[in-house]
Amino acid sequence: MKVINLNQTSMVSHVTKQVFQNRKTEAPLSMNVCQDTGKLLKLNSVKTGDYRQHHQIQTVNIAIFGTGNVGGTLIDQIMESGKSIEESKRIRLNIFAVGNSQKLLLGKSGMNENWRAHLEEYGKHYDVWDIITYAQVHRLDNLIAVDNTASEEFIENYQALVKNGFDLVSSNKTGNAGSYEFYQSLRQILRKTGREYLYEANVGAGLPLIDTIRLLHISGDKIHRIQGVFSGSLSYIFNNFSSRDIPFHQVLSEAAAHGLTEPDPREDLSGKDVSRKLLILARELGICQEYEFIENRNLIPEDLGKQNLDYFLNNLQNLDSHFEAIKQRVKPGHVLRHIGELSIHRKNSQVQLKAGLSEVPENSALGQLSGSDSLFEIYTEGYGTNPIIIRGAGAGATVTARGVFGDILRLADRVKKEKVM
Repeated sequence: MKVINLNQTSMVSHVTKQVFQNRKTEAPLSMNVCQDTGKLLKLNSVKTGDYRQHHQIQTVNIAIFGTGNVGGTLIDQIMESGKSIEESKRIRLNIFAVGNSQKLLLGKSGMNENWRAHLEEYGKHYDVWDIITYAQVHRLDNLIAVDNTASEEFIENYQALVKNGFDLVSSNKTGNAGSYEFYQSLRQILRKTGREYLYEANVGAGLPLIDTIRLLHISGDKIHRIQGVFSGSLSYIFNNFSSRDIPFHQVLSEAAAHGLTEPDPREDLSGKDVSRKLLILARELGICQEYEFIENRNLIPEDLGKQNLDYFLNNLQNLDSHFEAIKQRVKPGHVLRHIGELSIHRKNSQVQLKAGLSEVPENSALGQLSGSDSLFEIYTEGYGTNPIIIRGAGAGATVTARGVFGDILRLADRVKKEKVM
């Protein structure tokens, strides 16, 4: 898809105007008779209106970009849970737009379970202004744009979406781990427009990490260290490689087969993903850093890092001797873990961000990790030497989509409260 020009004029002015009838008939005031005096009393019409508005179903209109593992799973989750959410929360989640890198499918009344086939058959090439225009022409409100792509280009659309009434939800880390200039500029626009940008799934998939760190920070509890296993895919790889007597390429292939790695596993092994997550957490704490500041120890042998993807995937066994040598050097009673660490010096506030392979005691919290779990230890002044520990599934489409879904529901709840007030 194309990246939009932020100076582009909205296409709404070029669309034939449509007339919408939105006549509302006022309901008669409720009446009652006082038993004692027989006087006719009018119930408070404001309270009656409040009651009706509280029980009225509010529609939240959602545009979802990215239909891969996470995006497709999210759409399915919304459809599976939509009816129960509508009944319990009086909120209708209406997916009016679904787009991938090539095609866009639009539908004012929402998608159905055949959305994949419909996108393939009826989808059209697009840019983001087609979604903005469609929402304006059809008078759609309570708008949320969800970015489940991994695109560095797509984030250039964020500002246009926000300026045209969309809140943002994203599993794409690029928007928060790109240049600090972009990071600040987006937040200025969010403040001016009153829109929100939620991204809990950026770090820890569906785990409540970013929210916890944000609350600690704004409450004044100084965080001086965050460390842990940030990557669910690297957790699976090194949990298994440390505990089983099998070659490294076999563990890596298993992780890929479970859908835990990126299509190019070098994205995981390079430490880039963990470094981005560290940068996101640092910026949540008000630390103005760029990606280049991070000390990242790349795990890929230089010769394999330079090859194309097909060559790399066909020669995974070439990794075996490299990682076996690392494993043989591990001290007794220790295991390998890929650790990310953010530390802030208590006296001079110097910041250090680093990511790389380490050996840890096998009886420690990090050493006892299993499966693809992530684990984060948060050290603060208030909690002293006893860290807050957050642990759980750190990879996989289902848990990541669930994290995105949670952010959508937060925004939907805000819409519901605003309508009642």
